[in-house]
Amino acid sequence: MTTRRTVLLLPLLAGCSVLPNRPYQETQRFSLSPERPARATPPRNAPVLLVRSLRAAPGLEGRGLRSLTADGQVATAYWQEWVAPPADAAEEALRRWLLASGRFAAVTQPGSRLRASLVLEGELIRLQAEPAAGRAVAALSILLLAEPPSGPGEARILAQFTAGGSASLPPGLDPRAPGPEAAAALSAALGEALARVEEGLAAAKR
Repeated sequence: MTTRRTVLLLPLLAGCSVLPNRPYQETQRFSLSPERPARATPPRNAPVLLVRSLRAAPGLEGRGLRSLTADGQVATAYWQEWVAPPADAAEEALRRWLLASGRFAAVTQPGSRLRASLVLEGELIRLQAEPAAGRAVAALSILLLAEPPSGPGEARILAQFTAGGSASLPPGLDPRAPGPEAAAALSAALGEALARVEEGLAAAKR
């Protein structure tokens, strides 16, 4: 009886297997941390800039590398991801970049006791590889405000602009798994976008 019951259960056990149908994909993680090529020394009268938390546009909250397929669909490689959420990484890179620019005495974050005369608000609105076009693109939406000299109050808008950057991609990348080449190009594209942010802030301060 026991042998017969075991034989009958074998097909059921085979149908209830919890083993994955797809092969295991080892997660690859990449750093999104472009650096300014050179560091400059700020003048003695340089202002203090407060950079508020960088927001993420819809679809950019996750860590997976994003690509645009040939038919215009967005693909996300969930096993190829950034070490940190891209908006958080872009915010940290932005702080380092602007501090290295020499245009500000300090670049602070919310909660700092150092009083800032300028405030930057922003959003990461684009960060994706576009293999069909052979490029990686990044873009930030920026709002620069001037705080009243008397202290916290109604801030004055100095500038509002979009800063974008791009970098070349090698041919033949798979949009669903673009890999380290795409991650490196995306980091370079963000670096170009940060350079455009610096230029926009410099123009607004004149």
